[in-house]
Amino acid sequence: MKTKAVFSRGLMGSAAALALLAGGMARAAAYQDAAQDAAAQADGSAVLDDIVVTGSRIRRGTAETAQPIISLGSQALTDRGNISAAELLNQITSLTPMLNQADGSGESSGTGQQAPQLLGMGPGRTLTLVNGRRFVTTSSGLADAQVDANIIPTGLIERVEVVQAGGAAVYGSDAIAGVVNYILRKDFEGVELDGQTGISSRGDYATYSLRGTFGKNFADGRGNIAANVEWSKSPQLRFSDRPRTNLARLTVTNPENTGENDGIPSVMEIFDAHFWPFNPNGIVFNIPAPLDFMLTKVNGSAVQFGKDGSLIPYDPGTIHNIPFASGGDGFRYSNLLGLRTGVERLTTNVIGHYEISDSITLSTELLYARTKGESLPQGISRTVLNTTSPVLGSIGFNRNNPFLTQETIDALSAANAGFASGGNLYLSKYFYDLLPSGMQENTTDTYRAQIGLDGDFYVGDRNFYWSASISHGRVEGKERLWQPHTQRFNNALSAVRDGSGNIVCAINADGISTNDDAACAPINPFGDGNVSQAARDYVSIMTGTDYVNKQTDALLTIGGSLFTLPAGDLQFSAAYEHRDERVTFTPMEANQLGLFGVGGREVPQSGQYNTDEFSGELLVPILGEGFNLPGAQSLELSGAFRYVDNSLVGTEKVWNVGLSWEPVDGVLLRGSRSRNFRAPTLAQQVAPTAVSYDSTGYDPCDADRIAMGTNPAVRRANCEALFAAHPEWGNLADFQSSSENFQIAEITTGGNPDLKNEVSKTWTYGIVLQPRFIPGLTIMADRIEIDLRDGLEAFTTENFAAACFDSPDMPEEYCNAFQRLAVGSDGMAGGSIISGRTTTVNAGIVRYRGEVYTVNYLVPLESIFANSNPGRLELGLEATHTSLLTTEVTGSFFERKDNTALQPEWTVRFDARYGYGPFRFTYQLFYMDKVKAKPDATIENNPNPIIASNMTHSISAQYTIGNMELRAGVSNLFDKQPSYPSIGYGDILGRRFYVGARVRY
Repeated sequence: MKTKAVFSRGLMGSAAALALLAGGMARAAAYQDAAQDAAAQADGSAVLDDIVVTGSRIRRGTAETAQPIISLGSQALTDRGNISAAELLNQITSLTPMLNQADGSGESSGTGQQAPQLLGMGPGRTLTLVNGRRFVTTSSGLADAQVDANIIPTGLIERVEVVQAGGAAVYGSDAIAGVVNYILRKDFEGVELDGQTGISSRGDYATYSLRGTFGKNFADGRGNIAANVEWSKSPQLRFSDRPRTNLARLTVTNPENTGENDGIPSVMEIFDAHFWPFNPNGIVFNIPAPLDFMLTKVNGSAVQFGKDGSLIPYDPGTIHNIPFASGGDGFRYSNLLGLRTGVERLTTNVIGHYEISDSITLSTELLYARTKGESLPQGISRTVLNTTSPVLGSIGFNRNNPFLTQETIDALSAANAGFASGGNLYLSKYFYDLLPSGMQENTTDTYRAQIGLDGDFYVGDRNFYWSASISHGRVEGKERLWQPHTQRFNNALSAVRDGSGNIVCAINADGISTNDDAACAPINPFGDGNVSQAARDYVSIMTGTDYVNKQTDALLTIGGSLFTLPAGDLQFSAAYEHRDERVTFTPMEANQLGLFGVGGREVPQSGQYNTDEFSGELLVPILGEGFNLPGAQSLELSGAFRYVDNSLVGTEKVWNVGLSWEPVDGVLLRGSRSRNFRAPTLAQQVAPTAVSYDSTGYDPCDADRIAMGTNPAVRRANCEALFAAHPEWGNLADFQSSSENFQIAEITTGGNPDLKNEVSKTWTYGIVLQPRFIPGLTIMADRIEIDLRDGLEAFTTENFAAACFDSPDMPEEYCNAFQRLAVGSDGMAGGSIISGRTTTVNAGIVRYRGEVYTVNYLVPLESIFANSNPGRLELGLEATHTSLLTTEVTGSFFERKDNTALQPEWTVRFDARYGYGPFRFTYQLFYMDKVKAKPDATIENNPNPIIASNMTHSISAQYTIGNMELRAGVSNLFDKQPSYPSIGYGDILGRRFYVGARVRY
């Protein structure tokens, strides 16, 4: 039985009238099909003649494809206890795992959406299809065009096919690294109920999944309708919930370092790291600057407020620099962000088809899905780290503040004469008690309806097939986060006693009276948990942005056999596609009015574009059965061409040509050359502008970073020239950029209307072996080479700075994207970056080099054991080898991801599946090679330059009793943690158990 995944006639793509040069490589996938026989039989999948395989729209008598394809069936969901399509895809070695997990850099754990990305090239370069058709984009902001895997109905998945490398000539924009195609079940009849629950060995991370699938054939089997409803939930995790992340590890300047070649790292590890300048109780400073000698001291000890608001001693710990210390009473580093985003998903689907006649079938797909992500972002603080900001800086208070006890006033007056005479001291504090909730919620509602007709007709004795469909998708997304109203927050912090002795809001220094505001309630900032409910209600406002993505897509296709050559039929497929994309961004009122933060106003924006696309494919058999030569059992040429007219970015022409050659039975050689492209998304072009204060990431001129980068000599020379021109900034060798860790930089985020298409050229070539002397064994190996120019990259201030200082000519377009502090003050180093930009740019060249390998072996147990029914044993090995993945900007700045935790050199999965009657047992090993901590990591700049390899093991078992299937499994059997010191290179969740049951009627 051939086992390549298929589209049914009722669920194919639709198409139009134009035969252009196109292709697919005959016979290549026929070998791959045999390799996947066992998996498909276990899945219970059926294969039809004359089918369409991902990567081509040409129907063929067997599944034939040009590019290397990985296929996972629905049985893999059960074997691994997956509760979402995202988890299923994480098993494929060429796909970067989708985790919704923070990386420890200060970035949040994600919105809850999870989109596939092939070959480490970013999710925007992997095209997602459902039954061979485009799907409306679910992402927002500066994100790439992504489709959230959480909306895919696992109860309807027949299999997922992943085309590795290319596909734009057949499917259009975004298919650069490849294509992920979810193929849904057809002709489902009966009732299937499924439930599963899981928990970690630490007693947390409880997961739940419920789903029901219902289907019915009607009209004597000419029609079928199926519905699926499913819900699943996985919880949020904090850094304190796992041993590795609870280490609160980070690196600081190493005082023992003596130079660039002494074998001593420029940075060192610290543990139990704290931000010593602030905590939730509030630390007292003499001046609003993060200098330890400016801590207010009572009886020789620094002081803070106790939880109840009383004055108590403060232990800053072992201070290493600003703002970090080991131990002490400061704010613990691991409490800054959440580790994992909690995800709750609900998806409902109806799919159906009806044969109107023997030659025409009507089909439809209806979907509604909701994904809700809950994450913990950086919270609200007023600290001395923001010395110049009246909004984010520390809170000044004097002896007249009515929330201070007399005992506290006396102690602070004795410690500071200025305070005793009515001057200010300064409170540096992180607020846990200011807002109703510190969680950020991202909710996405997706609606999609598709209707299509497809059929066939004859011209003479030749059969032609056609399809016409239209789909409309709408995504309504919203982000919600409580924030303090800036003016009200400042109002409420100014408190006095009225004539009756009640504590009320005072008249602010700007002359605005808040006593006239009946809602104003004063805030007690001293201690933790002392903000009244009235004050919380007064200060808190809901912030966020709503966005709507719309996509209408009409597709017409026609295909068939043009004429017969000596080696077989010359086949074609032609298509016309019209697509309309629209996006609207609507910030909430608080965002539009700039009521929180630094007061930056966000403006509603919208945009749209449409495309007209013509494409075609040809499949030309040169040699084949009945017409071959010695050393050539078969030889086929394939080609594809696509012309795209985009109303915003103009026209594009992409193509693919390929050749497959079977010199002898059991050996097939294949290769292809293609030109692919990706158009900028509307979000990347018109995302609304927003201004906020944030840290800038690494500064290339910082003493800890100046020896890093791919051009450290160029970086050093440029930084030396800059500091020579600004002697007031001090010695470059001692420069510590304040904006690396402090939220002092004004960052402008927004779209870039000047973007253009990125374009890639791709080679694939490989071999498929099916040795006749080892029945059941198939080996496939394919080389992939991608060269991309004008790459669309999301650039942060850190990226702009690196591109500037690592380039000999320091390009203005990068160097002008940020500015530095002219004069240092209050502990802020002169030269620190104080403003920057985050946007999308066409950032040069991306190159990928690597291979994908697949080995499948159906062990002939019946020939090994005398027992006539010894069961079925399947062994599988899948590996991805990446030798190069690099981004080049302006010809000088390189960002390498290969051989790092972002894209390891080797990723390997091994599976063993054994079935005997109603019993099934599976084992899986997942391995990642050792990597560098960073592309330029050496012992000189990193105390742990190498991250060790990581290997996890998982097992599961299933047993069928009548119409009930019971299952149980253990993921990460030996509780293997990520390789030190990484928190993401491996499985941070640890050992997990799950049990489930499925009932079929």
